Amino acid sequence: MTTQRAHVRQRADGATLVCVYLLALLIIPARLVLSFVPMTLPPALVVALMLGVLWLSAQMVDTLGMGKGRNVVRFAIGLYLAAHLATYAVATRRWLPTDELTVADSSIVRITATIALAVFICDAVRTKERLDKVLKLILGCAALIAFVGLVQFGLGVDLASYVSVPGLRTQENGYAVMESRSIFRRPTGTTNHPIEYGLICAMAVPLGAHYVFRARDEGTPYVRWLLCLALVGLGAMTALSRTAILGMTVAGVIMVITLPRRQRITAAVVGGGFFLGAAVAVPGLFGTLRGMFSNIEDDPSVKARTADYAAAAEQIDLNPWLGRGFGTFLPTKYTILDNQFLLTLIENGYLGLFALIGMFLAAAYAVVRVRMISKDEHLRGLAACVLSAVLAGGIASITFDLLGFGVATGLVFAYIGLAGAMLRIAREERSSAEPGPAA
Repeated sequence: MTTQRAHVRQRADGATLVCVYLLALLIIPARLVLSFVPMTLPPALVVALMLGVLWLSAQMVDTLGMGKGRNVVRFAIGLYLAAHLATYAVATRRWLPTDELTVADSSIVRITATIALAVFICDAVRTKERLDKVLKLILGCAALIAFVGLVQFGLGVDLASYVSVPGLRTQENGYAVMESRSIFRRPTGTTNHPIEYGLICAMAVPLGAHYVFRARDEGTPYVRWLLCLALVGLGAMTALSRTAILGMTVAGVIMVITLPRRQRITAAVVGGGFFLGAAVAVPGLFGTLRGMFSNIEDDPSVKARTADYAAAAEQIDLNPWLGRGFGTFLPTKYTILDNQFLLTLIENGYLGLFALIGMFLAAAYAVVRVRMISKDEHLRGLAACVLSAVLAGGIASITFDLLGFGVATGLVFAYIGLAGAMLRIAREERSSAEPGPAA
């Protein structure tokens, strides 16, 4: 009996450490940062930096189970890191105002930690079962964030403000906890902004649908997954964000393409019924969502985005290849750019922009490749979920400055790392299934 229990018990591994990071990222409110360091440093970034050191150490030995060998996602992430380091070197070599230099120093720490996290996930999550655990945790945390946001939306009560952790202080970041649009409050959950909140919920919607269908096919309880799906779906809608709606649309298109026909029809019926039910339960919600797109040409936020393009072009011409320095285009000093690709072009130049787009494309290629080579329907379904999340992150980079929001950035990079891990798992399973050479 003791031997059987020892065999069943799962030892802590790389996926366990990834789960620790995700809990620090998604559960601890984003406004809480370390109180004993001068720079703004959330607990999740500290964990990410530690994972980066651990990855580097594990690459020097062969006894810790860290993945090695070529991986298209890890290669693309490495190019993105190289672009950032080159930009930082060029930017700090020339004169920068003190405020911009300070932000450049802290920004390179934050982006390096986030990149280290993606690389660690790519090499440390080694089996389908551990991958499954990580994605279930993401869904559960997103559902909890959605619940906090729905309480904010419906009751105007911010549950996140009651969280207090020793050693952490509340950071004032200039964003209101609950903004308003039309007649509704715009929730933030445990994040910093409604757009960030909506994106996180939208990226979790395909995961919720996948686990509901899987549980029903296996005859196991699925109510908890249905509840998670309902929470993140309603959370994405009540964020009143075009980014969230576009993210859910991407998820819907991918589900239509990848689900079996019977499940495809069920998803369409349930999704339509859920949307109508939410519109009935929250009067005025449907009209507000429709107005966000029907009057888009007259929307003040859209006009503000496009009005800055001329000034942005002037900044790009000053340092076209490597940019002026990551984080140095201060919104309080210059202007707010709700377009991460455009902001990257200013701060990191064309090389940085190509590296960022290449990283998204590499992650998308990895999960598409998984669906091509894997025979496991569960892994193929998870690949479709990760593809939805990666594409949603790419779309979000057009609709707001993604890298300026730590929770959304951390989760998008986690999905990118999971895409690489998934490809490694699928290739190893295919290699083990292939018959060996005849004796």
